Amino acid sequence: MEKILKELNEAQKEAVTHIDGPLLILAGAGSGKTKTLTTRLAYLISNGIPPSSTLTLTFTNKAALEMRNRALSMIGSVPYPPLLCTFHKFGLLFLKFHIDKIGRKNSFVIIDTNDKKRIIKSIDEELPPSSVASEISRYKNSLISPQVALERAEQVVYKKIAQIYKKYEEYTKENNLVDFDDLLALTYKILSEHQDIKEEISERYQFIMVDEYQDTNELQYKILKLIAEPRNNLCVVGDDDQSIYGWRGANIKNILEFEKQFKDVKIIKLEYNYRSTQKILNAANNLIAHNRNRLGKTLKATKEEGEEVKILHSQNESAEAASIAKRIKELINKGVYYNQIAVLYRINALSRSLEEGLNRENIPYKMVGGVKFYERAEVKDLIAYLRVVMNPNDDFSLKRIINKPKRGVGKVAMNKLENAAFENKSSIYQILQNRDLLKKLVTKKAYEHLTKFSDDLEELREKADEASYYLLEELERRFKLREFYASLPEAYEKIANIEEFMGYYQDYLKSNTQSSLEDFLNEISLESDQDQISDDSVCIMSVHASKGLEFDYLFVIGLEEGFFPLIGEGTDIEEERRLGYVAITRAKKELTLSYVDSRFFRGKRSNLTKSRFLKETGLIKGSLNLEKSTPYKKGDLVKHKIFGIGRVLSVSKVKREFKLKINFGGTHRDILANYVERI
Repeated sequence: MEKILKELNEAQKEAVTHIDGPLLILAGAGSGKTKTLTTRLAYLISNGIPPSSTLTLTFTNKAALEMRNRALSMIGSVPYPPLLCTFHKFGLLFLKFHIDKIGRKNSFVIIDTNDKKRIIKSIDEELPPSSVASEISRYKNSLISPQVALERAEQVVYKKIAQIYKKYEEYTKENNLVDFDDLLALTYKILSEHQDIKEEISERYQFIMVDEYQDTNELQYKILKLIAEPRNNLCVVGDDDQSIYGWRGANIKNILEFEKQFKDVKIIKLEYNYRSTQKILNAANNLIAHNRNRLGKTLKATKEEGEEVKILHSQNESAEAASIAKRIKELINKGVYYNQIAVLYRINALSRSLEEGLNRENIPYKMVGGVKFYERAEVKDLIAYLRVVMNPNDDFSLKRIINKPKRGVGKVAMNKLENAAFENKSSIYQILQNRDLLKKLVTKKAYEHLTKFSDDLEELREKADEASYYLLEELERRFKLREFYASLPEAYEKIANIEEFMGYYQDYLKSNTQSSLEDFLNEISLESDQDQISDDSVCIMSVHASKGLEFDYLFVIGLEEGFFPLIGEGTDIEEERRLGYVAITRAKKELTLSYVDSRFFRGKRSNLTKSRFLKETGLIKGSLNLEKSTPYKKGDLVKHKIFGIGRVLSVSKVKREFKLKINFGGTHRDILANYVERI
């Protein structure tokens, strides 16, 4: 351990050896936060703290796996390894043990966003399911029940959403389904209502560490607050300058006000950057200095000064894409690997011209954050088959696959099966097993298909444990899914995705010999975009998707006002600037910032002005202008000490202040932003 500590700089060493009490490690981009966090975990264990007394929470499975491997390489094998996982994985593990406290069974199925939208659409076909899903998510993360949502709703549309929310909750409970928000909301509910369980968890995890703390939301903070008490041995690592997820509920106040929320907080800043050249860091430091709501730090390079940051100015998006493709071709010809090159954009729509430019030059690329692998229809069908093999009474999954391939089960037949299941207080699968009843419900042809379908599933279930490695091959042999997808549009890609999934399934079982089919299904439910990056292509992605990644050669396109920063009603310019800071600090050796004079966007060509960020980085001449901004935007839930809870309807600027129009239970009031706080 002494040898390991010598490899750390003074700030890192101080962070690693601080054991008791709340600790905030303010870790700048590329400052070795993962190394610091994992070394601190190893240091705790090497000083006699049982690994099982530690809990380390991250935001991606990839980060958790990397930290676990690093920590164990320092301390060697231990009988009970430390728990390193995502917040949602922690929620999953917690609910498996304690969900019975709220009258639910621990055989629940985790559903993803598309499943959620499908359920919502089955309840109501008028409102856009994505908007309703987003609102339900906000309700859950604000711990607002359907009843409270209905009571507070004044506008017709919000009343309708609250009613859908109520039916959605009833459906998920009846079918024993759990969505991503439930993994945390139900965990908090149980912890807050059962003191004995809270004390048990607090006693078990006496040393808690949290990575990427700036990305936590209010609910995650409340869970941490509960389980950290009474010792408050809570170490959080984060960077307020990289807080870029306000739009999905991340609360930057969690990190900015950490010192106020816990007593005797120790703050340590990691400012030495091991990733980028000083020229790149100068641009990042200059840009973020324009923000006022920050704790403040300055990145210092441990590498050379490096090349000047390049500014690429093009006439239009086609010329921009051609120039970038040409430069990438030059880099590849010099021996640079594809996966060390990336192109970032603030708005996904900008990828179209970029993709065309790369295709013209035959440059292979991978779009990170496009359609997620596990959300592709053919992959979801395979997952549904596996879910039914694991639990045949999972009606939700069974309904997805009962007619894939076609088995003559139309909407009328499906309704009959569902009604029969309801009347007999059984699952649809049990109705399929009841041959006399089934014969009365469906046509002769459908009956033949469905009896074979259920018989095949039953045989698969019997073989699942003893031959799980070959389970998918056996499933394919019986149900001929490849043949089914071969008759559909984009057949080649769909079959390739099926084969990719089958390969991953077998690889998972090889690497995790003790894991079950249930473990595999739970694991893929928690996958993230960044787990999909391949080595043989240039990465193109949004700035949001690039968080946590790094590349030797980086291009950032679309640096025009309205595109980056994004300009619109309720825009949080400080968060836009933090996005710019994140984008710049992904670059290690060479950075190119690109802007154009005009773009074709949303059906028309517009003349544009270059982004203010180019001036604020110091790369284009201009003075430093600190400007006031507001963290509030349209749709935010806020609290006023007199008027209570309301929703922001609009944001406007009055001289040097920001004014919010807020709906407090049907009463609209204009309130200055300084007099409310976000929920």
